[in-house]
Amino acid sequence: MAGASLLAAEALGGNRYALARLISLVEDDGAGARAALATLYPHTGRAHIVGVTGAPGTGKSTLVNELAKALRVQDTSVGVVAVDPSSPFTGGALLGDRVRMRDLAGDPGVFIRSMASRGSLGGLARATNDVVKVLDGVGFALVLVETVGAGQAEVDIARTAHTTVVVEAPGLGDEVQALKAGLMEIADVLVVNKADRPGAAQTARALEMVISRNARHSHGEVEDAWRPPILQTVALDGTGVAAVLEAVAAHREHLRASGLWTRRERMRVEAELLNALRKELLDRALARVGEEGIQDWVARIAAREVDVYTAVRIILDAD
Repeated sequence: MAGASLLAAEALGGNRYALARLISLVEDDGAGARAALATLYPHTGRAHIVGVTGAPGTGKSTLVNELAKALRVQDTSVGVVAVDPSSPFTGGALLGDRVRMRDLAGDPGVFIRSMASRGSLGGLARATNDVVKVLDGVGFALVLVETVGAGQAEVDIARTAHTTVVVEAPGLGDEVQALKAGLMEIADVLVVNKADRPGAAQTARALEMVISRNARHSHGEVEDAWRPPILQTVALDGTGVAAVLEAVAAHREHLRASGLWTRRERMRVEAELLNALRKELLDRALARVGEEGIQDWVARIAAREVDVYTAVRIILDAD
């Protein structure tokens, strides 16, 4: 697909219109998306990918906005991928780019993209990884990935990001929301946002207790070298944002110095490869059998004529 490759080349050259079109192509898995990604791929691997996740209502979007502004003050180029809930009517993102981060509009060192989750588990849209690769490939130094905050499957962000920032807030009906969501295990930096509200200190103490408990039960000698800091912010006025960026930078240095950066990158690539293989094999099997054939197998399985695993084996073994 020469057109897609040309689009990728133009995006590499700094053409923001080409970049926006390229991301749309990748997001829709349109014709040529894979050719474009192949063109970009040799340029990837340089960005620091930072995931920002947590329960709904913690102020993640406001925090991401302030982090992006502070990064621009440091002259760090930043891409933002905000995974929003899908519209049940159109499948599009309910929160579009134009209503996000208006004070960053027009800055050539920032690119913001809202994506619909389309029901994907973990709050990550199907094409999030590819969009992150595009932003990495065209030269953004840091890519912020903000997730929906959809609950337990939110831990999927750890497979995409080098550094995961988990955001909490006091007064959400649970002292530590992340205890239920299973987010504590993937947190590299913990942030108690809305720290001007009552209960912020109590939330921070509860998080500290969980971190201490996890450290005692951890068996990974290398991982133990990093203890997630617990920081308090008021994103609405920027309080504490500089400390969050310092912690993110310190975690990156820790990953580099300890060799964990390479290990995490390999784990990320392995997960991506296996996911791509599963999708490709499924697509090929479905194309070969056809919708009518699948429904025939469904009827046979429902009638207890054959079990699911036998059906799968026969389908995969068929010429």
